[in-house]
Amino acid sequence: MSIFTIGQTVHHRKFDYRGVIMGVDEAFQGSDEWYDVVARSRPPKDKPWYHVLVHGASHRTYVAERHLEPDVSGEPIIHPELDDFFDQFREGVYSNSLWN
Repeated sequence: MSIFTIGQTVHHRKFDYRGVIMGVDEAFQGSDEWYDVVARSRPPKDKPWYHVLVHGASHRTYVAERHLEPDVSGEPIIHPELDDFFDQFREGVYSNSLWN
């Protein structure tokens, strides 16, 4: 069971960036090759991993749950793909009116 939800803003503990969750995998879904090269701290594959739009950048990341914490800034995220996923930002959470 994942701690974070789609639309929630988060902070990466290790790399100190903010972002918004745009997808959740209940367990690691990447390749073993990617994991061996990128996931150097060897986070567990059997725990949730998140697809995150990175604030102030144009890329996305794939992050293990243990590296994330809630973003308490209450500030919006700036990302060129944000409008592809969300259309509302209220009280620190993104949503899409099509989901409601």
